Amino acid sequence: MWFDKNVGYLANLQDLFTYDGSIYLHWIGNSALYAVAGGVGSTIVSILAGYGFAKFAFRGRNLMFSLLLGAVMVPLTALVIPTFILASDAGLTNTIWAVILPSLLNPFGVYLMRVYIGDAVPDELLDAARVDGAGELRTFLQVALPLMRPAIVTVLLLSMVATWNNYFLPLVMLSDKTLYPVTVGIGVWQGLASGNNGGGHSLWSLIVMGSLISVVPLVIAFLTLQRYWRGGLSIGSLK
Repeated sequence: MWFDKNVGYLANLQDLFTYDGSIYLHWIGNSALYAVAGGVGSTIVSILAGYGFAKFAFRGRNLMFSLLLGAVMVPLTALVIPTFILASDAGLTNTIWAVILPSLLNPFGVYLMRVYIGDAVPDELLDAARVDGAGELRTFLQVALPLMRPAIVTVLLLSMVATWNNYFLPLVMLSDKTLYPVTVGIGVWQGLASGNNGGGHSLWSLIVMGSLISVVPLVIAFLTLQRYWRGGLSIGSLK
């Protein structure tokens, strides 16, 4: 009986990966591309902006940071239509850039980096590096950046998970099913199954199995990166 159940699971996996010209594998690849590009890009932007807010005094800093905090409270769904209009004017709709570029802006990531850097990167340590002759870029890369490791991993994970799970933005931006992420693709299958136009019971089996498989990359990413949360707080000062 146990063997028969596993044969059924393997058959469902085979059906999932071969259905409609292996479209599910395209969706998984698209989600990985969007998550990695959007997550890494968003993290870089958050690091640079957070460091600038935390360690440089410039005119209008408090006002700009207040606007940033206000942006955190704006629901992302409320920005989808204006974002679509901007992307349409730029000719980016139905391209991967329509999903990746909006994902680079992460107000909460900037806020998190700014707060963390303000506490974890002492001004005295940066001043000592400058006195020793290090330029701003070298000070940032060799002194400040290692101290940010726990916050960097946190922002990276949050950004990648948010981009991977994003549904409404790619649904609005994309019309080519080969560009869909897995969230939108499974939603399309669900609509077909609900309307009884896409295979009925067999398509629901693909939906359940596809939803399960789509969670696996997030679990792997979390288990891979979680070890960097620990032990990175003072490595830069020790060096």
